[in-house]
Amino acid sequence: MVIQDLQRFLESQVPGACVPVDLLKIAKSVGIRRGNQRNAPRGGYGHAPLTLVVDGEYCLDRLYGGFFSDWVCGGQWNRMVQFLAVLMQTVQNNNIELAVFFNGALEQQRLNEWVRQECSLRKNINSVLKHVTVKGTPPPKVWWVAPVGLRTCLRMALRHLNIQVLCTMDDHHQEVIAFCRENNYHGLMAEDAEYIIFDPPRYFSSHQLKLTYKGSLETKEFILDEVAKGLGLQRNYFCLLAALLGNYLLTEADLRDFYASLIPGYDKQQTPQEDVIRAVVKFIVNRCDVNNLLTIGAQVFGSISDPRVAKFKESVQYFLNGTKDGFLRYKPFPSGRRDGGPRHIPHQHSVYRPEIHDPKQSSSPIEGSQDLGPQIDPNPLPLPPVPHEVMRTASERHQKGLMCPWIYQVLTQGEVKFAVCMEDENNRELPNAVLFYRSVRQSVYAILYNLHHHTFMARKAKEEGQKGLATEVPEVKIREWIYTKNNPYRTADVVDATPISWAVPTVQRLWFGSVVDDKKRRLRAFLSCMRSDSPLMLHTSHVPQHLLIMATVLRYVMSNPNGPILRKQELDAFLVTAFSPDLTNAHYLQDLQLPLVTARGSQLAALFMMGVETALFANDACGAPVPWLMCCPWLFFDGKLFHAKLIRANCARSLVEVCDGEIDLVAKVERCRQAILEGLRVEFAHPPVPPMPGVGSHKVGPPPPPYPGFSHYSSRGRGRGAPGRTNTHQGGGVGRIFSRGGQLQVAGVVVGSWGPNYGSNGNEGRPRGSRHPQYGVSGSREGGGTLQARGEPSRLSRGTRGRPTVLAKRRTIKKREMRPSRGRGVTVETPGNRWALPHSSCSARIVKPYSRHEGPSGNARWWIQQSLFSSPGRGRSRSIHTQHISKPLLQRPQESRLRC
Repeated sequence: MVIQDLQRFLESQVPGACVPVDLLKIAKSVGIRRGNQRNAPRGGYGHAPLTLVVDGEYCLDRLYGGFFSDWVCGGQWNRMVQFLAVLMQTVQNNNIELAVFFNGALEQQRLNEWVRQECSLRKNINSVLKHVTVKGTPPPKVWWVAPVGLRTCLRMALRHLNIQVLCTMDDHHQEVIAFCRENNYHGLMAEDAEYIIFDPPRYFSSHQLKLTYKGSLETKEFILDEVAKGLGLQRNYFCLLAALLGNYLLTEADLRDFYASLIPGYDKQQTPQEDVIRAVVKFIVNRCDVNNLLTIGAQVFGSISDPRVAKFKESVQYFLNGTKDGFLRYKPFPSGRRDGGPRHIPHQHSVYRPEIHDPKQSSSPIEGSQDLGPQIDPNPLPLPPVPHEVMRTASERHQKGLMCPWIYQVLTQGEVKFAVCMEDENNRELPNAVLFYRSVRQSVYAILYNLHHHTFMARKAKEEGQKGLATEVPEVKIREWIYTKNNPYRTADVVDATPISWAVPTVQRLWFGSVVDDKKRRLRAFLSCMRSDSPLMLHTSHVPQHLLIMATVLRYVMSNPNGPILRKQELDAFLVTAFSPDLTNAHYLQDLQLPLVTARGSQLAALFMMGVETALFANDACGAPVPWLMCCPWLFFDGKLFHAKLIRANCARSLVEVCDGEIDLVAKVERCRQAILEGLRVEFAHPPVPPMPGVGSHKVGPPPPPYPGFSHYSSRGRGRGAPGRTNTHQGGGVGRIFSRGGQLQVAGVVVGSWGPNYGSNGNEGRPRGSRHPQYGVSGSREGGGTLQARGEPSRLSRGTRGRPTVLAKRRTIKKREMRPSRGRGVTVETPGNRWALPHSSCSARIVKPYSRHEGPSGNARWWIQQSLFSSPGRGRSRSIHTQHISKPLLQRPQESRLRC
């Protein structure tokens, strides 16, 4: 719709319409203006504060902390909380009060618009996952997608910081502007041109909001008088302009003929939106009478009898309802409230009437695809009545942002919609996150509608033969809007409620019961929904209270009946992240540099956070047995730290290494894992089977990674030296070596080189502790790896900086008489004739075995055994199996470049 481009047009094309401002300076100047009002709230300086309404839906990235690069890891919640604390402290210290709104309404009337936005985000997600898979680095900020659970975390964090949080119930835009006017707020901060049409007292851009280091809170303000002057329109013509630019009532498809009459050769894909806005403004100035909408409709659509004229009038009326004069006559009635009556009662000013989607007049949500738009069924599904006190409590808690918005949508509309999340549509290893937790939601639906109680009463009435009582169990069916590859929001899935196996109390008893047994039943109902009703789950020595949400989600994932999802090191990474003392250290997490970002790690984080959202939904539906302060995700998860632990777990030999040698931390992780896996048939997912040598090799980019969750790329500027960390094993076997070719240098001389390992010997995908592939030396093409000094810059062109490969000059080495001595060097052993040099802790040993009995080709093989240091004071030895070597390698013993 063109109206979405109106704000960008005003900012760039209308001089003087948008000016930079400092909100802190504005706050100092507004106190005197409201000081004489009777009920004006008093700020910290003794005068009225600057009050602003913030539409949180349009500044999610600003409230999250900005476009820092690690959002793709799954959410840095502690860093977000720290940023919000600094921001809100600055706001409160400068006498500013905020009211932050989030969209909690189903808004079925805007479903087409919402579907287009989600499909656009789906494209960004595909680009992000492709970028992460190929390069292993964080994606650019132009593809920013809100991490799963961001709105929930923001509501909790703002509530924790004593900031007023509200959720809309019926129409998001109308309720936000109505709250602003009814409470005499000074202005509105958002990023939607519809608010400009509503003509608020003052309008600020949320996209330009910046908290600077010099202590200012900067943004841009739209001067509406200058907007009217720049467009050449009076401010009462704004509603007409917005209607002719198109919205959810009068769509751009309805106005296509009108645009074609204004702009010769109009094409939706090629004609700039700025030209359309200028043409509509010119039409209004020259030929429109705002007092006669029927005449304007006839001019636009050719006839008064055209059905689009009625839509045009409704569209104009919608924007008039948000103006200063119109909102007094617009009293939004919560359309979904069902006090035991019908499912949906539209209020008298509602302008939307759901209709069955017409494929002939629809456009695809994704350009170029054959998918149709959402098909809305106007017939409500039959649902049992909801008790009045339950509906009243749900409405109050929903409006104050104290409850999961899905509960109110389910109780009032019988529908719920789910946004897209960070997952690969073509990935068969991980399931669709929303579909994966459907069984939890089905149990919650049964609890909210008292399905067990209705079943019991119907069975009792049938057994006793009582007349006048319902003897049939009512059906509880909920519509779910979920994005899948085969159904991109085309139709809603009708889901049946599934009752819990035991006699769960009614929702009234769960919500309002005050005795000890009621509290126990609340917790049991929640654990039953999450498949976590086990004894150890209630032991705080195994599962601390603030980790209960995390433990139930992981147990639900591990109890998947369709097969294992998590690998053992991935489960360990989740648990170590939750118990890590670095989790609450925001400064450490900010400075933490990841050597790589993996697509599987990002999808696992999204799957986990979707589970946290679902667990909070079940917790609120069961009467909140887990206090909200114990449900905050920053208490047990951080996406960046999880990635670091996952990389470490994939490399480490044991859990002790993942925990950095802290035995207390290991014990906590083991106890929590015992509680999670109690009573389950434990089965972990296996790494993918690597391709056969020469089959399915990569056409573009590097070969497959040598172990699960690892990438060949290193972020530029992240870590100086080797692209990744090379762990070693005592007693043999080179560990995680990069399979992209390299050189072996001893004393500065190139003694061996090998090409990229485009083939495979079947060992790349094995977990920690497994055997490792063979690597060729001196031109061998059958293996791959990189050996270099610890802390040295990588010499590979694709490794770090992208510069051409620097090849060391070969030196002519004269054969020297080998004398027994002490010091660095190499030791060469041949069968039957051993001569050696004493080698230090950082040396290499070359062994020539029998040449006629090794390998299918009969060539000699050499063993290079190296001793590397993974940390100061701690060394381990490794060996590399090499082949196809024609002669011994002799080097000077004074220098050894093979060290770590």
